[in-house]
Amino acid sequence: MSSRTRARGMKAAGVHTVRIPRQRGRRAGQPFVIVVPEQPSLTREAAGWVGRMLWRHRGALAPTGLSLLALAAAGVLHATAPWTGLVLAVLAAGPAVWVLLMQRRRPGTGSALAWRIGLAALATLGGGWFAAAAGFGPLTGPLGWLWLLIWGTAQTVWLIVRRTH
Repeated sequence: MSSRTRARGMKAAGVHTVRIPRQRGRRAGQPFVIVVPEQPSLTREAAGWVGRMLWRHRGALAPTGLSLLALAAAGVLHATAPWTGLVLAVLAAGPAVWVLLMQRRRPGTGSALAWRIGLAALATLGGGWFAAAAGFGPLTGPLGWLWLLIWGTAQTVWLIVRRTH
């Protein structure tokens, strides 16, 4: 739209027009016109706010990100190679072995032993869920509810530990 055909005082609500002059050497070419909205949409504002909040609290939401990554990875493994559930089932016993080795090397008592056992139990449960989800599907039977329970427990423990230290 030429500036000669549009009245100077009338502009569309919330729209700026930026005119870039003709480039040298282009005699017959039309000038470029870029229309930029003045205010972003409400959806864009909401998405930006959610993104900024997630970025600001990314350290506190680490278990949430890891659990979502585990859910997606289990779905991909189940779709491509369900036999990996058998391999992962063997690896799920790793945290329990870790507690036994730590008790032999550096015996813990009281709260240190309780934290070791609790974290090893949570990690073993998470590894067992990952193995079962890779073998049978992440949302098969009670695996979806178990994922939700493990995620909630891990997120709660993470927030408690981060507050105290």
